Amino acid sequence: MNRRSRLGMLTPSSNTVLEPVCAALLEGVPTVSCHFARFRVTEISLGESALGQFNNQPMVDAACLLADAKVDAICWNGTSAGWLGLDADRVLCEEIRSKTGIPATSSVLALDEIFRKTNVKRLGLVTPYRQDVQARVMKTFSGEGYGCVAERHLEISENFAFAGVGADTITAMIREVAGAKPDAITVFCTNLRGAPLVDALEREIRMPIYDTTSAAVWGALRLAGVDPAVVTGWGRLFSEVP
Repeated sequence: MNRRSRLGMLTPSSNTVLEPVCAALLEGVPTVSCHFARFRVTEISLGESALGQFNNQPMVDAACLLADAKVDAICWNGTSAGWLGLDADRVLCEEIRSKTGIPATSSVLALDEIFRKTNVKRLGLVTPYRQDVQARVMKTFSGEGYGCVAERHLEISENFAFAGVGADTITAMIREVAGAKPDAITVFCTNLRGAPLVDALEREIRMPIYDTTSAAVWGALRLAGVDPAVVTGWGRLFSEVP
């Protein structure tokens, strides 16, 4: 029998979406399991206390607990690098690797790799965030070479509340952004239920949609040495990205 691959996910404490979505993504993959460690995140804003939630130490401590489960890869399944800059995740992942000996990535670093592999230059951005956070995310993407040509956001700052955004709202935002004909659209929040909508919406609007929870699973599978194509029915990311 082949050894089961184990993926470790660092999870915001108030997130209620990413765990069931990760489980659903891997439901048809009996050789892979997903395991979670939480640290405190309750608010997404540019305030000092909210930014302080993403200090490395609590995240590294949580990663060390995942290491006890002998996971094959660790992923920060969150989007804070969108407003803190991708270097924040690069430093975090290197610290996790140094402390645990386990390769690490993040939702945003995986998304960056996906964009580069698929030559995304013109980006559509869908989030639940407030305008100031959204502007910071757009600036971060611009600095990495991805111009945001259309965006929709919802002016919410409570992390727990993101999970309450309905499928109709998310679908409408994606359709509106698609009107600008970006190279790809990202649903950029791991507590937003975008991933289950992707497969059908991609067929409708005929462009790729990269959800950040799906990106986290894609990136963690690659680090664990598993072909992401084992995941089926969840959009182009798993079937077409090389």
